[in-house]
Amino acid sequence: QVQLVESGGGLVQPGGSLRLSCAASGSIFSFNAMGWYRQAPGKERESVAFMPSDIANYADSVKGRFTISRDNAKNTLYLQMNSLNPEDTAVYYCYAFDGRNNRHYWGHGTQVTVSS
Repeated sequence: QVQLVESGGGLVQPGGSLRLSCAASGSIFSFNAMGWYRQAPGKERESVAFMPSDIANYADSVKGRFTISRDNAKNTLYLQMNSLNPEDTAVYYCYAFDGRNNRHYWGHGTQVTVSS
């Protein structure tokens, strides 16, 4: 059973940057897809950045500001977030899909708050 643990969230001013990390307890090399989702208060969870392959897909609201990347050697997924604005405030979740075993994994989330 793989566990995903997010870190790097916090309070940042508008225009600032944060880098989220998602450390997996096992190898991420076999994951068919990984991504970041977020959920703001009173809203549904939404996809932010997703990597079904080496090509990343981004939500329109974060294109040009967020960058997803993965380091298979470190079993870690990242989300670099730049030019943050208050609308980016949410709990950010790491997600992974193991297609071989048809299993979905979620982290517990990390809070990102953008406020002056």
